[in-house]
Formats: sequence, C-alpha cells, structure tokens
Amino acid sequence: MVTVKTSPPRTASLSLPSFFTSSYTFHSHNTYIQTQTPPQPEATQKKTMASGGGNSGKSDDFQPFPVKDQLPGVDFCVCTSPSWPESILHGFQHYLVMLGTTVIVSSTIVPLMGGGNTEKAEVINTLLFVSGLNTLLQTFFGTRLPVVIGGSYVFIIPTVSIALSSRYSFLTDPNERFKESMRDVQGALIVASFFTMTIGFFGFWRVFARFFSPLAAAPLVILTGLGLYSHGFPQLARCVEVGLPALIALIFFSQYIPHLIKSNRAIFDRFAILFSIVVIWVYAEILTASGAYDNSVSKTQFSCRTDRSGLTSAASWIRVPYPLQWGRPSFHAGDAVSVIAASFVAIIESTGTFIAASRYASATPIPPSVHSRGVGWLGVAILLNGLFGTGTGSTASVENAGLLGLTRVGSRRVVQISALFMLFLSVFGKFGAILASIPLPIVAALYCVLFAYVGLSISQYFNEYLLVSGHGPVHTQSTWFNNVMQTIFSSPATVAIMVAFFLDCTHSYWHGSVRRDNGSHWWEKFRSFNADTRTENFYSLPANLNRFFPSF
Repeated sequence: MVTVKTSPPRTASLSLPSFFTSSYTFHSHNTYIQTQTPPQPEATQKKTMASGGGNSGKSDDFQPFPVKDQLPGVDFCVCTSPSWPESILHGFQHYLVMLGTTVIVSSTIVPLMGGGNTEKAEVINTLLFVSGLNTLLQTFFGTRLPVVIGGSYVFIIPTVSIALSSRYSFLTDPNERFKESMRDVQGALIVASFFTMTIGFFGFWRVFARFFSPLAAAPLVILTGLGLYSHGFPQLARCVEVGLPALIALIFFSQYIPHLIKSNRAIFDRFAILFSIVVIWVYAEILTASGAYDNSVSKTQFSCRTDRSGLTSAASWIRVPYPLQWGRPSFHAGDAVSVIAASFVAIIESTGTFIAASRYASATPIPPSVHSRGVGWLGVAILLNGLFGTGTGSTASVENAGLLGLTRVGSRRVVQISALFMLFLSVFGKFGAILASIPLPIVAALYCVLFAYVGLSISQYFNEYLLVSGHGPVHTQSTWFNNVMQTIFSSPATVAIMVAFFLDCTHSYWHGSVRRDNGSHWWEKFRSFNADTRTENFYSLPANLNRFFPSF
C-alpha cells in the first residue's frame, strides 16, 4: 500500500539538508510516493513513544522527519526542467559560478609559467571550452547528474612545481618558457588521465563504492565544500568594500527577499546570483570611475578595479581552441607521478560532489557502477585537458553543486545549457573576457555561501593576516580593540555561532516551518524546571540551592 504525498513548502536556508536520510521516490513534478514504513519491533516502538517523565504514551506535536531516499522540496529534479527562458537564465548562472574558478586557476599558473595577459586570456578560453565539452560528456554519458566539470585547484601544486622547475632556467624568452612548461604539464595530464580512466572504466571505483557507507560519505560530502574554505573570505577580503557587500547582497536576495515579497514565482531565491553580481558589479564600476582607487597600491587596484584584469584587451574576437595548440606534449616521469596524485584527489572530491548533486537533484542514491562510470569520464576530461593544454586537470565543481541547493533546481538540461555558454563564450573571446573581468572578491563572496563555509573562511583570513603582517586586519590606534576583534574573529566556532544565531533569529522566524526545521520545539518542554520530572534529577543543585539558582 502506498500513499501519495506532495512536497512540503519551500523554505530557503543556508544550512545543507541531510544528505543521507530519505524513502521517497520521484513520481512527477513536486509529487512523491512514500512507501509504507515496515513495522518497528516492539522494543523500538516503546522507545519511540517514550517522551519523558511518566507520560510514556504521549507523543509530541512534532514528529521526526521520515526517512527519505530523495530530497523533498526540490522544484525541478534531474529529469525535469523549468521553461526554456528560465532554463537559459539558470544555465547562465552556472556559467558565472564556474567562471570564477576558471579565472583564479588560470591567473595563478600562467604568470608563473612565463605567460602574459594574452596567454592568460587564451588559457582561460581554452579551459572554458574544454569544461563545456567535459560537462556535456559527463551529463550525457557519465553519471548523467547535473554536475559541471571544470578546472580543479588540486592540480595547481604540481603545475606550479613544473613551472618553477630549473630545467627552464636557460630560456630567456617568456613566451618560449610558457610553451615549454605548458607542454610538460600536458604530458603529465595525459599520463594521469589513463590512470583515472583505468580506475573508472575497469570498475575499480565500483568496488570501492560498494563498501562506501553513508557514515563515511557524510564527512566526504561536507569537506568537499569546507575543504576549499581558503578560496572564500580571504579572497573576498582582498577588496572588502566590494566583496563584503556582495556577500550581504547574496544572502539578502536568496534568504530574505523571498519571504518579504509574497509571490507564486520563485524569482529572487532562484536568481540571487545574477541579482547580486549585477548590483555589486555596477557598484564596483562606480567606485572605479569615481577614482576611489587611483592612489591605491597595485595589489588593491588589481582586486578592486573593474578595468585592471587585462583580459578584455588581450582576448581575441574569435578563436577556436584546438588540440596541441602549444606544441607536442613532453613527458617526464616525476611530473606524471605528481599529477597522478592530484588526479586521485580529484576522484575523491568529484565523488563527494556527485553525491551532493544527486541529493540536490532529488535523484536516488548513486549506484556503484554509475560512480565508476563517472570517474571514467572524469579521466576522459583530464585527457582533453592534456590534449588542449589547459594547464590544470578537471574535477566536478562543488560550487555549482552548491548552486543546485541554493536554487532547488536540479535539472540536467540547465547544466547542459551552461556548457553551451562555456563553448560559445570561449570561442567569442571578447564577450567572455568581459564577464571574466568581474572582480574576484565578488566571486569569492559567492563561494562563501555556495561552499557553506562562512565561519571557517573568516577565521582563516584573520589568522593568515596576522601571520603575514604581524597584526590583524583590524588595525586601529586602540590596541585593546584590535586584540578583541582578532580574538573573536579568529575562532571558527565563535564566528559560526554568530552567523548561525543571527540568521536563525532574523530569517522568517514567524513561519511555523522555520520553528519545525530548527528543532526548537523539542526543547520547549525543558524551558520550565518542573515540566519534566527527569530534569530535577539531572540538574538540581544540592543543599536546596535551587531557591537561589533555579534550573530554568
């Protein structure tokens, strides 16, 4: 016997939903079939019914959420899509989110390899082009989940090691040094791709996935996002006057406006990324045009100004990336081994992103064979990285998985549309370069939400600043005030509770669903000392001191 149940009302929340609880199967748009729960053993029933004190048969007003195979409250699952205009806008949002990582990775490695603005623009467009191809391949033939396959931070370490190798010391021409180091990176990526394809297509990862329990998957999924915290607030803080308003705008558009403006259409929460980028980008343009940074140091101008990226003037109007565009790859055993290690890390991170994407797309748990298939096509992605010369390998983009959770649109078609934006704007380089010139602190503000690591990220920034400068970022003439701010904001737990408490107390607190979601109803009966007889046994003071220090 089955009962049909529609999905509960949407509630926007920054907190990640439970990844590993669920017995729903997708039936149609916003409709789920809940299978009948098997009867519990008698002992388990007694435990469940016991609510404290002598009222063992009395149940609470709110019951625990049922176990679900799929995430409820998703507007569009992996197989359904919004209207074509909405799908195009969602696809463009995914393009903007992955563009930040593309620019950061390319801007980090290209100068170290000897390249200038022209080479940087060409590498960015090449990486975008290959990311578009890889995203289409993954969504059509890989896991078929709505995941974006883009550049990976984990390959930066071996790439930088190759770029700084002493074997290029005799080269005086920066352009020639760039090409030589790029060929070495290409060769290492090609070797590493065969390792990844072997792990995936020969079923080794399927064997691993069969023994992969939810208990082990929970820290993997969490740390897939939290592990990238160093790319959040520290990047934002390079231009606080632009990055911090971007963070506030994104939270305001996605979490508050939908509840302040009653509408049957989800607009602000679905397109919060677009609204935030447009508003803050215009604000940054006004600051640049007004001369706010004319006398600033070059590092500040590069982070804050909208006209200092050098990409728009360096990019070609039309240029189609092609394999071996930098020359024939060269192979070195040491380079290959280090990139193989990076590709193994990319497999781990992509597995966590696949699990998160399947939940946000309201798909059933991923079968082990699909995990292995996705890893195999990730190897194909790294092979294309090596053939085209992107300077880095590929991984499943965790920030785009976070966007699925923010918008509650897990459509495969939307991600495929974003891949078409990557291909189109990489060929027409001038248009893509305009978008790529968005100040990076704005992109870092998006990461603070999409990676869900605001607390850790702020404390990381304060600690790093202290180590580098000898004082905290708050550096006034009042030493005691500086120490107070440094002590508070260098603690991840303190920052996390401040942010969580503020959002919990201000975000739609008057809605009954919020009271249910935050769990406060479970504690109401303990707010009065005599509401539960067990409380006196647990917390009462000796010598009748409760007269002066009551336990409530």
